[in-house]
Amino acid sequence: MGKVTGFIEFRREKQPYRPVKKRLRDWNQVMEPWPVEPLKEQAARCMDCGIPFCHQGCPLGNLIPDWNDLVYRDQWHDAINRLHETNNFPEFTGTLCPAPCEGSCVLGINDDPVSIKSVELSIIEKAWENGWIKPEISENKTGKKIAIVGSGPAGLAAAQQLVRVGHDVTVFERDDRVGGLLRYGIPEFKMEKKRLDRRLQQLIEEGILFKTNCEVGKNISIEDLRKDYDALLLTGGACESRDLQVGGRDLNGIHQAMEYLPMQNKVCEGEKMSNNFINAKGKHVVIIGGGDTGADCLGTANRQGAKSVHQLEILPKPPNLRAEDNPWPEWPRIFRTASAHEEGVERVYSVSTKKFIDDGKGNVKALQITTVEMKNLNGQISFEEMKGSEEEIPCDLVLLAMGFLGPEKGMLEELSVVRDNRGNVVADKNTWMTNIEGVFSAGDMRRGQSLIVWAIAEGRSAAAGIDKYLMGETDLPALV
Repeated sequence: MGKVTGFIEFRREKQPYRPVKKRLRDWNQVMEPWPVEPLKEQAARCMDCGIPFCHQGCPLGNLIPDWNDLVYRDQWHDAINRLHETNNFPEFTGTLCPAPCEGSCVLGINDDPVSIKSVELSIIEKAWENGWIKPEISENKTGKKIAIVGSGPAGLAAAQQLVRVGHDVTVFERDDRVGGLLRYGIPEFKMEKKRLDRRLQQLIEEGILFKTNCEVGKNISIEDLRKDYDALLLTGGACESRDLQVGGRDLNGIHQAMEYLPMQNKVCEGEKMSNNFINAKGKHVVIIGGGDTGADCLGTANRQGAKSVHQLEILPKPPNLRAEDNPWPEWPRIFRTASAHEEGVERVYSVSTKKFIDDGKGNVKALQITTVEMKNLNGQISFEEMKGSEEEIPCDLVLLAMGFLGPEKGMLEELSVVRDNRGNVVADKNTWMTNIEGVFSAGDMRRGQSLIVWAIAEGRSAAAGIDKYLMGETDLPALV
């Protein structure tokens, strides 16, 4: 590597963030650019480790030591070329991915891992700033037509791979704008949509046709798609939200996270607040669910002016360091603080919601929780309520952020694709084809709720499967 002793000389530094008081007053992205020289020191921490386990940790197989070394040597153009070899959208993963690569970093055995994600984001931002991102237009057209249902990261990655080898690609999106959860599920402060829009413009210039307000199975016929296109790729995500069926669930003021988040995103896009706009201003908010979606709700509620926010998690608080049963290079199950948590919240662990309490007018005024103890019997997880631990938390707004159960059923039932016992579409891991000839699937619709990096990896691999199906062979990479 460029700096053999870099991992000894330099300590891991955190990505710069804007001050809390300042960023709470707007919807701009919380991260600040990292100055070049300090960033090069972070890249220099990448060791000449012999076997880079970061490759194993990254579903895309990103060539991480290569572009760390190139950044250290100030060879940014070569770095973006190396990064784009495996990742279509580094600005998405560099912003939103939880960085499983860092959990597998060899330096992480006995020290803090390399700041891989921050280096990745800096590479792609410098590439955009210097005008290095250009549309790659195929000169050879195959005459084959492919329909992709869903414009999230899996669908976009597959579309770009396929159009670059000469296929005609049309992406169908049921919302009014392209991007799936990147558009309406990720808050503006986490990723400004101008970063999505500039990449979409590249895809349009490469020849991809996007059709919005098109819900397949409703205003777009599945039969017509199968008749008009040579292949159909399903990348509709896992949008079936997990619900909480306890007493008082029908009270006003209780909403799913994916009812709440898209509304604010649309306002950030310039739309006016609708009459049913869910606003946390001046309210006591309780978020049920301790994951990323819950943190997104938290940051949104604080920017809207919530009076207080509690975030509840049924699991116990994770340890600050790896437990003995969580060794490297597994993903470290440790306590983490997102940028939203720095902005004000009371995090409550090992609690379960018993019921929602009525204010006498049909609105939620509080919820009753109880402390639980997690039991693990032969791999079977259960939660035992602790007697006498019940208490109430006042609240005017409850946001359910407990994850997703799998893909929505309408279109899939009409297609009669085979699904597994979790409701996910079954697709062959080598061909990516479902039980229906010419119909493929990838992303969360196939694997269930997962990470953006997995969605991109699956979209790329499904593109290779489709290209081989249509042409008999393919040069597109398939990594998963």
